[in-house]
Amino acid sequence: MCSTSMSENFVFSLAILLLLLSTSCSGSILKTKAKIKSAVFLSPKFELGPGLVVNGIYYDIDFPRGHVAIKSFNAEVVDEAGNPIPLHETYLHHWLVVRYHQSKANLQWNNTVRNSGTCQGNTLPQYFGLGSETRGTATDIPDPFGIEIGNPAEIPEGFEEKWLVNVHAIDTRGVEDKLGCTECKCELYNVTVDSHGRSIRPDYKGGLVCCYDHTQCKLKEGFEGPKRSLYLKYTVEWVDWDDFIVPVKIYIIDVTDTLKLSDDSKGMNSDHNCKIDYIVEACNADHNEANSCVHVKRTSLPLQIGGYVIYGVAHQHSGGIGSTLYGQDGRVICSSIPTYGNGNDAGNEAGYIVGMSTCYPKLGSVKIIDGETLTLESIYNSTKEHAGVMGLFYLLVAEQLPYPHFRHSTRSSFFMDVNNIFLDN
Repeated sequence: MCSTSMSENFVFSLAILLLLLSTSCSGSILKTKAKIKSAVFLSPKFELGPGLVVNGIYYDIDFPRGHVAIKSFNAEVVDEAGNPIPLHETYLHHWLVVRYHQSKANLQWNNTVRNSGTCQGNTLPQYFGLGSETRGTATDIPDPFGIEIGNPAEIPEGFEEKWLVNVHAIDTRGVEDKLGCTECKCELYNVTVDSHGRSIRPDYKGGLVCCYDHTQCKLKEGFEGPKRSLYLKYTVEWVDWDDFIVPVKIYIIDVTDTLKLSDDSKGMNSDHNCKIDYIVEACNADHNEANSCVHVKRTSLPLQIGGYVIYGVAHQHSGGIGSTLYGQDGRVICSSIPTYGNGNDAGNEAGYIVGMSTCYPKLGSVKIIDGETLTLESIYNSTKEHAGVMGLFYLLVAEQLPYPHFRHSTRSSFFMDVNNIFLDN
């Protein structure tokens, strides 16, 4: 009788302790939600006239300071009055926000702090970035996760953390071929050299090489229009960092990436070759049907350090049908499908991708193991040729589950053990 009583008291005490821990955790999540901060910023001004391209890099932009966790990042192009500009007037090819460390002693010296993705060097280094789909794509990071920035322990002595934004926008008012201009077809830009003065190879039909800063897309004969001042408006949400936040790593995978394997290769960045954009050739006339005329591009790459997938989304251009990331065993990690607009208003422009579906897996349900080979598949409609398309995939990955999840799992197994104690007695 005494033994049973002691067991019951022990079990009851542990149950109370677990309940308190669980309540504390729930309270911390509510506390995080209550403490979310938000701010709206504007990039430096850029000017665009009909057919002109801006591909500007703006350093030391306004950004949350201190040791914080980013919870969301949204952006759009606006005019001086704050009015949103539709894609059929100014096409937002992409915007990228990059973290860097700036020397306090020498302002010419800065070091890019890239994401954890697989591309080589400083290719696709951004922490945040989308394109035409930006207004209709969710970027919220669920609690208790966040993108950690501003950690003093990660900033070298004599440096400070800063941020830059790259805005690539194309003014398509009055152009001869809107789609061709947004796809950066070289023949419409009348360029033979790239932004560095190097000759463009004859078989390069279109892409980033042909629509660099200050280039001009072909206008309809006689068209004239005013220049206007525009901005990238970006809205950031964040919370102050604390021990309850679980950091996530940012992975960007490029379907054009090719990995050169060798006997001593471990699939690290130096082995990768991300080309960023590619050409979708028009399908054979004999197969020119909506259901059968598709172009599929794939790449398979190992992810050296895995973890639990918290968020996923693809980036595609007009003509995109969708993109899927597969695990080594063929399981679907995330599929992301574009939404096309059907109107004229900003955010619903007909013929443009105005949103991409996102993945928010149930906590702990999608795990990538260390070194697992992932396969990325990007699908485009190929009834006609598309130049300069992209097939990127963004993942947010946590190397560990939040401690509350472990406690809940422990509590479940604990109560199973409790039942066994009573049954044994």
